[in-house]
Amino acid sequence: MSGGQAWRGNWTVRLYERVRERGYDSLTAFANARPTASLVALARELGEDDVAGVQVLRGLLAEAEQRKQVTRFVRDVLVRELSECLPDGWPAVLDDANRFKVAKALGSWFADTPETHRDRADKASDALLATPPPPGWRPLGPDDELLRTLLPDQEA
Repeated sequence: MSGGQAWRGNWTVRLYERVRERGYDSLTAFANARPTASLVALARELGEDDVAGVQVLRGLLAEAEQRKQVTRFVRDVLVRELSECLPDGWPAVLDDANRFKVAKALGSWFADTPETHRDRADKASDALLATPPPPGWRPLGPDDELLRTLLPDQEA
């Protein structure tokens, strides 16, 4: 994106106008139709030059908070990070190169995790590293069985 166009004007209104133009009633519905797309890819689809991935992240979090589905949002973001960093799925061997890819995915995910869920995300990351999933494991959405085991819904 060039020259900070994403932050000009009312970006929230622009974001939701773009979502509605594509036939969705919420940003979550738009993102759910693309469960493994990165936040940047979602932003590009909504506006190559004037929508940023962080804006999509903020919008998705706001909707999740309204729906009391923040844990699902946290799993959703993890799926997107794993898909981006590990496109062939969980590595069979955690050599230096693969350990870096896993660390990048988990670190980016943790950075995007709301403070309220950081402890749970930290424990889920530790569990993934202590007992890695099968080689090639690639969650295709936030309702993946393993992810729901690591981060079960606990919203009130």
